[in-house]
Parts: sequence; C-alpha cells; structure tokens
Amino acid sequence: MIRTPDQRIRVFVSSTLRELADERRAVRAAVERLRLAPVMFELGARPHPPRALYRSYLAQSDVFVGIYGDSYGWVAPDEEISGLEDEYRLAPARMPKLIYIREAGQRDARLQELIARIQADDTAAYLPFRTAEELEERVADDLATLLAERFDESQRPPDGGAAEIPPTPDSRVPVPYTTTIGREREIAEVRALLERRADRVVSLIGPGGVGKSRLAIEVARASDDLFPDGRYFVPLEGVLEPALLLPTIAYVLGIRDNGEAALEERIARALADRRVLLVLDNFEQIVEAAPLLVRLYDVAPTTAFLVTSRAVLRIRGERVFEVGSLTVPADDAVDSVDRVLRSTAAALFVDRAQAVKPGFALTDENAAAVADICRSLEGLPLAIELAAAKVRLLSAQGIAQRLEQSLPLLTAAVRDLPERHRTMRATIDWSVSLLPDEQRDLLEDLGVFARQFSLEAVEAVGVGRSWEGRALEAITALIDGSLVKQTEAGGGAVLSLLSIVREYAIGRLKERGEAARMRAAHADYYSALVARVAPGLRGAGASGPGQGEAVLQLGLELPNLRAAVRHLVHTDRLDEAGDFAWRLLIYWWIAGFFGEVRVWMLELLDKDQPISAHTRAVAWFFSLWSEMWQRPTESVVAGLGECVRLFAESGDDDAVAMSTAARATARLQLPLPDLDTAERELGEAVELLRGQGNAWAEAITEVSRGRLAWLRGRTGDAQARFDRATQVAGASGDLFTLSVAGNHQSRLQLVRGEIDAAEGGCVRTLLVSVRLHFEEGVAYALEGLCAVAAARGDGERAGTLAAAASAIRRRIGVFDAEVFSVHTPQLDAMRAADPEAVAAGERRGDELSVAEAIALALPDGERQRVAAALARW
Repeated sequence: MIRTPDQRIRVFVSSTLRELADERRAVRAAVERLRLAPVMFELGARPHPPRALYRSYLAQSDVFVGIYGDSYGWVAPDEEISGLEDEYRLAPARMPKLIYIREAGQRDARLQELIARIQADDTAAYLPFRTAEELEERVADDLATLLAERFDESQRPPDGGAAEIPPTPDSRVPVPYTTTIGREREIAEVRALLERRADRVVSLIGPGGVGKSRLAIEVARASDDLFPDGRYFVPLEGVLEPALLLPTIAYVLGIRDNGEAALEERIARALADRRVLLVLDNFEQIVEAAPLLVRLYDVAPTTAFLVTSRAVLRIRGERVFEVGSLTVPADDAVDSVDRVLRSTAAALFVDRAQAVKPGFALTDENAAAVADICRSLEGLPLAIELAAAKVRLLSAQGIAQRLEQSLPLLTAAVRDLPERHRTMRATIDWSVSLLPDEQRDLLEDLGVFARQFSLEAVEAVGVGRSWEGRALEAITALIDGSLVKQTEAGGGAVLSLLSIVREYAIGRLKERGEAARMRAAHADYYSALVARVAPGLRGAGASGPGQGEAVLQLGLELPNLRAAVRHLVHTDRLDEAGDFAWRLLIYWWIAGFFGEVRVWMLELLDKDQPISAHTRAVAWFFSLWSEMWQRPTESVVAGLGECVRLFAESGDDDAVAMSTAARATARLQLPLPDLDTAERELGEAVELLRGQGNAWAEAITEVSRGRLAWLRGRTGDAQARFDRATQVAGASGDLFTLSVAGNHQSRLQLVRGEIDAAEGGCVRTLLVSVRLHFEEGVAYALEGLCAVAAARGDGERAGTLAAAASAIRRRIGVFDAEVFSVHTPQLDAMRAADPEAVAAGERRGDELSVAEAIALALPDGERQRVAAALARW
C-alpha cells in the first residue's frame, strides 16, 4: 500500500556498523530522498540488549535493506550467529528484502554461506555494487520500483469477482509501535497470576497515562503458551453503556448477534472448555457492568479475564494489581549518566527523544535535566513521552525549566483529582500550551471522535474552525508531539487519541461551550457517509461500493458509527437517528449487531419526544427483533404488525414488506406456530420486495419460504425457493445471502440424494463464505462436504470435516435446528461401517485451524483462488 506523507514507509537497514559506515550513510540518503523513513540500529547507551532492539525495529518496519561486504560480524557470548545473520532471519517472510553485496574482497566464510542462502531465497532480490555512490542510486531506484509494483498490485481486484470482506473484529492483540521499557518485572508478575489460575479476573489498576493498556498488551503477548485457544483484545474506550459490554465481547470473539439466541448464552457456549484470555481495556467507563463478568466466568471457568481500569471492579474472584510508575533517578544520581540511565523513566525518555531527534544522547551536560524531568513527572510513562517529544524544539534543560515553572501551577488548578491524575492532566495541559492556537484547537476538536478516525473525517468537520484547510499540517505536528497516534487498518492510515488525551480534549471542548457544535458536525459527517455507503450493502448492482467494500468500510468506522448514533439520540435528533439505524439494517444483520442497535432504539423510545411514524416503526422493529426469536409471543407478532401499519402510514413500501416478513417469521416461532398465515405473509412480502427491486430482502425472504416448505415436508417446493434465492443473490452480488441460500440449497440436495450437485454447491458457498469471512457459513459448508465424503465411503475425510465444523460452531456459539443438520445421519452410518477411520479423522479435525480445514475441503484449483484470504484468516 502507498501511504500519505504523514505516515511514511519504514525501511530497515542492516547493522554492519563499522565496516560499511559510508554505505549505510548512502542508503540513508537514498531512503530520505524518497521521503521514506530509515530505521537504523545504532549501538549506544540503550537499556535493552541489541537483539531485542533490532527485533523491535524489524517489527515496525516495512522493507528490509541488507548491505554486505567482507565481515560476518561479531558473535556474542552464548550466541551461535552474528547479529547480521540474526536480523535477516528475523525479518518476516512477507517483508520485501532488497540485498546489496559489495564486490568481494576477503569475505568471511560464514558471510559467504549467508549470502549463498540469501541467493537461494526467492523472497529476496539481490544485486552487487562497488561504491557507496553507486549503492545510493541503486537503492533509490529499487525502492521507487518496489513502491510502483505495490501500487499496481493494490489496484487489482481480488481474484474471483467481488471484493472479499476481511475479518472486521479487531481481536488480535495489538503490536506496539514502540519499545516497551521498564516493565519486565510487572509482565512476569501478571503472567504468573494468570498462570496459577487462582483468580478469575486480574485487574490492572492505576491512573490514566501510567501504562495499564501497554502492560496488558505485553502480558497477553507473553502468554500465548498459557492460552492455546486464543487471546482476544476488547477495546472498551468508546463503549459508554454497560448494556453494550456483551455485544462488544461477542463482536471481538467473532459471534454474530443475529438475535436468534441470548447473547450471554452464545458467549458461554463459545468460551466453554476453551483456555482463552480476554483483555478488557478501559473498563472504568462501564464499571457498573462488572457483575456480568462474574456470570461469564461462572459459565466459562477456563477463561481468564485481564482488565485495565482506573477503578477497582469490586467483584468476587478479582485480583487487583496496582500498576505503578516507572522508576525515577535517585537524587544523588544527577551527575552520572550511567546512574540516571538505571532508572526506567530516564531510559524511556532517552528512547522516545531519539525517536524524534536521532542525534539526541544522554550526556554529562543534560543528565541532571533529564533526571529532573523524570522526577517532576513522577515516572508516568505517557507524561514522559509527551515531554520527550519536545526535544525536537527544546533542549532537555529547556524542558526541565518549563516544567518547573508550569507544573506546580497546573496541578494546583485541578486539586479535585488524585495526585498522579493531577500530574498527568497538568502534563497534557503543559504540552498543549506549547502548541500554536490552531493546533491546540484541532486537538480539542478531535475529542468528538471515537477510537480511530480518518483524515478525511477530520477535514469534513473542520468547516468554520480555526484550522480549516490546514488539517494535514496540524495533524502531522500533533503526531510529532505524541498527542495523536497513527496506525494502519484496512489498508489505510487511521488516526487515534489515547483515551486520556481524548478525555482531556472533550473536557476542554465542554469548557469552551463547543462540544455540542462539534458533536453535531461529527454526526452530520457520519450520517452522510452512511447515506453514501449503505446502498452498496444490497450488492454490487447497487450504486456506490459493492457489498464487500461497504461492509469493510463500515466495520472500520464502527466506533464512530456508534458515537454518531449516540450524538443524534442525546441531542434529540431522533428522526435522524432512526433513519441512520434503518439505512444500516443489512450491515447490522451481516455483522451481527442487533443487540447494540436495540439498546439505542430503546433509549430513543424512552426519550418521550415527538418522533415520526417511520422512526417509531424502526425503533419498535429493532426492539422486537430479538424478542421474536428468544421470547416469541402473540404480543411480539402484534408489535410487528404495528410496525407494518406505521411503515405503511409513512409511505415506505420497502419497509412494509420487510416487517411483514418479520411478522411471518415471528408466527413460526410461537409455541403453536401459525404455518398457513406465515406462509401467506412470506409470499406477500416476496411479491412486494420484487416489485420494489429489493433483491437482498427478496432473496433472504425466499430462504425463509424454503425453510418453511422443508419443515412441511415439501422438499421440491423448498428446493425451488432455495434455487430462486441463490439466483437472486448471485445476480445482485449479495455475498451474504448467497452464502446462506447456497448452504440451504446444498443441504437439501444431500437429503434428496443429489450428491454431486450438493458437492458443487458446498464448494461454491464455502468460497463465498471465505470471501465474507463468515465462519457460520464455513461451518455449514464443511458439514455438507462431510456428508458428501461419508456418502462416498471416505470415513476419515468425513470425520475430519465434521470435527473442524463442530469446533467452529463451539467457538462462535452457533448451533442449528436438528431438522436442518443433515450431515449427522451420513456420518453416523459411516461411523458404524468404519469407526476407526472416522475416529482418526475426528482427531485430525480437532487439531486443524479454520484456514487448514478450508484448504483441506477445497479442490486444488479452488484453493488457490482464496489463498490470499486464507493467509489472513
């Protein structure tokens, strides 16, 4: 991907320091000519061993440039290879590698062996060079070519038509962009608490800016062996309603909240008997929801919870771990560079200062100032990072002097906060006070955004603000000052604020009386984005992006979609909130967010404000959806009937048809289902939807008609409905319904004995489900192919695919109605005929990852089509 100048591509340069000093300078010049960022390991006064340092540097880099001459390099005690070889081995296989080999003099034998291996490595490109000047030109040319090639690749559509939808849950434990310093003891202690499994919840407690989130991330990364079934990171920063805790956990676990089962029950199923770590970050905002954790760990006793919070949860099973500040230099250490550096706070300051000013070093002249800075900031990591970012403009002495003047006054102004909270708030105040007015205004305006946001969104809300038209320059300055963070998501750059900085920013906006105005601008921007993107949810034939692109874009914007709905409801723009929610009906369905939307819509109804008939219908529809599946009653049917009436009154024939289909579905869930009325209403809904040109709703309603016909024993009619649903969904590019309808179609073909047709359908829907990253669809397809294998007498394959599908179902908490579980009769028959083969397959299937199971299930030619998607699974 190609990034904007505010997030430059990072080029790691190999570490033969003395021998190739001139050549390294030449490479650095070439990298900087292209406005890229050189990442160069320089041995010096560092508090970490060299290997840990260049491993961290590699983790933050995008391109590897190796320069090799004659020397193999020093092999440290207790090591078998030099750092030169070690860093090449550590470079990820996916990282582009440009290798330059100086024409031979008296080359070390071990370096000769390393070069031979590099030349045999098809992931590396290598060229000879003679002089530093020649090397500079070659590196510049090769990097430019590499960027052009990657740009070309980014323009090509994925193989197989419509764009795939990569996994939207951001469940992976984040990779820190900077080195974690001074937390080795705490990481070991918290890991030990998790390992002994005596406490169900370990809470990392401390003030904002003390490094709770970073410690939790490092503990999770260091605990992979303790939790073989997964470590999940659940950001709660933008979750302000306690009722949204379970939906947020479900989303990260990959559980779709489609309303068909209680979310707590599905999470319990997904976690049952799995050794899993859930990291719940920033819990203090919803501490009232803490009792829900007790219910979860009661039903999932092998799951561990690691919580970060400013407040103790006060629930049974909680072990509190106080996160302290970093160590600061002793009073008598001010004249000694070595003794100052023994403090972890000073080591952090030096590391972050060198990141913004590579020539910075701790010296006899500035050691006392650095020690003063660390002591005045009480060892708070975020405060130290903010101060270190100022070395680009000020000397260490200048920073220390300004802190000495400003900090006592600022902390005195916020005496209602605990001591370290005051210090952190005062440090942010001081850091912000050094900004020009427009940058300070921009930072405060950014407080309305949720966890991550785009530069485009920032520019859109800037109309009439002091920084209008200069957002890029101002954002770049805030990034340089460590007040704004920049990362990547979905192939693009995203911006974010640390939660304590966002809290500061929104507080300043409120003090200035500007919060309502900025929240309105935020809601307006995301309402317009939804209006632009939502039509693509209906499929590739609609205007705007296709379904894959639309789901991906909305997934990346989810925190701000939540915030926008909250802004609209809280400011009594209730009709706009209803319209916002209804436009995204398909997204809530695909992504599984009905529980969250229900919370917002119930709040809307509780406002007791005038709303339109359409908004009332929307709110009731979302509020009744889960009731329809979990607690079906005649009053639910009547409520959906009222939705039909209100939508008709407001002239929305499309919504009339969809709510008619929902009412029919509710009739089928009743203890005494009214099959005839439901069948008639589903038929009416399909005709209305076809007339409206609403292909996605027509297709999903045809699936419901097919399921009803199947239940009534009319398999021929059911097959016709599934065939029609597949045809409509395929023609419109509706990947989600194509997966759902295709799996129903294939399963019924198995019941009817049409084995070859069923196999082809299962493969097709498996491919679609992979592109959607739709694990429920993957499980259905694997079960269908299990039945095919059993019908053909392949017991081991049948057992393998059945076990793999069962593992997926357990993990995402989804179980099918018995009548639609068609693979079990064939599998049971196969088990009776060849129990050893089935048992061997089941043992194998239990060990497979989802990607491995999919690769096994697909024919060779089809496997290649989704290789890239499987690599990201």
